[in-house]
Parts: sequence; structure tokens; C-alpha cells
Amino acid sequence: PHRLALLVPFRERFEELLAFVPYMHRFLSKKRIRHHIFILNQVDHFRFNRASLINVGFLESGNDTDYIAMHDVDLLPLNEQLDYGFPEAGPFHVASPELHPLYHYKTYVGGILLLTKQHYEMCNGMSNRFWGWGREDDEFYRRIKGAGLQVRRPSGITTGYETFQHLHDPAWRKRDQKRIAAQKQEQFKVDREGGLNNVRYRIESRTALSVAGAPCTVVNILLDCDISETPWCTFG
Repeated sequence: PHRLALLVPFRERFEELLAFVPYMHRFLSKKRIRHHIFILNQVDHFRFNRASLINVGFLESGNDTDYIAMHDVDLLPLNEQLDYGFPEAGPFHVASPELHPLYHYKTYVGGILLLTKQHYEMCNGMSNRFWGWGREDDEFYRRIKGAGLQVRRPSGITTGYETFQHLHDPAWRKRDQKRIAAQKQEQFKVDREGGLNNVRYRIESRTALSVAGAPCTVVNILLDCDISETPWCTFG
């Protein structure tokens, strides 16, 4: 009865998208996971904001889905034993630090994380203060703990760091890792005010697409930024 909203924050990485959509549609269909893939395409002129895009995706994913996967576009699951089922007992971190090819610290919850919609609401979603690349999932880990939820991870997976394919080529796609103004201090703080309740955005368009026969919805999103609050949303 459960249906997954696969939320994929996105900007300009079309070669990765062309591989991702058909692969994930096949992978989930084989596992009999009912799903809808949402490509959350940031089309404004601010710096990339993965967390805000996931908040928007959650709000725009409709009532026919009851759980989400926060899913990086450059990470493909190779092992069919990985569980994408309904995470009733709490957030389920598919790309756990023992398996992720790059990130191995024990509080890591990025890459691929499943939550019921109810649990995501209990966390008030993710902070909207993280413009540029990184740190938003570390803050979200604290939100999960603060909501009294326990992160669970895969067990019995024997493929180690070969469990996923990481498509990202850092020489070709440089990440925006600049830390501007007060951003250096801000990146380690917990945002106790904002999240799902105050994400500011406009939907420019929604387009149903088929990529090599695999269906998805591209949501073109214009995020808004209060420059007095987070001046680092723009390069200035």
C-alpha cells in the first residue's frame, strides 16, 4: 500500500540525470516498490540549496505518496539487497557510512535517507540556511535526534564500499564549497526556527518526462532568500 516519493535535488547535472532516472526506476520496480521520481530542479540565481529543495519536494509530492527518499543524483545502489521499503520504525539510512564510497563518519546521514512523511514533519524538515555545498545533512542528523527518532541502517550487506556507484566527477563538476561572510560560523549551528514551516519558493513549472522509458516529474523551483538573514545565498 505504501508509495515512495524519490526526491532528487538537482541543478545542471544532466548526464547524471540521464543515467539516474532509468536506473532507479528499474531498480525500484524490480523490488516492487511503488514510486514516483521527482527531479527538484533549482532554476533561480541563488547558490544551490539541497535542503530547501528537499523541503519543497516534500510539500509538492502529493498525497498519493506516504514516505520519501532524500536521494543524491550521483549515487546508484548496486546491491539489490538494499531496502527501500516503508521505514516505519524510523529514518532508514540506505547509504550508511560502512557502505558509502566516500563518507565514513558515524553521524553521516547524507546520500540516500528514507523517512515516513510523518517523521519528516516531526523534524520540521531540513534547515533552509545552507546555501552552497555541504553540512545540511549534519544539521538534519541533530534534528532527527531532537525529534526522538533513531536512525537505522542496512545490515547483512557484504559488498562494502562496492555497494554503490558514485557518478560524480569532481574535475568536471566542481562543487560550490565557498564559505562566505558569517557562513563559516553558521555552518555548525543548529537552526531551531526554520525548516518545512518557512521555506520560501515558487514553482515555475512541473513537467512529466520519460527518460529512456522511465517516468519522472521535473519540478522547476525558484527559491527565495532573505539576504539580511543569510547573505551567503548569493556570491555578492
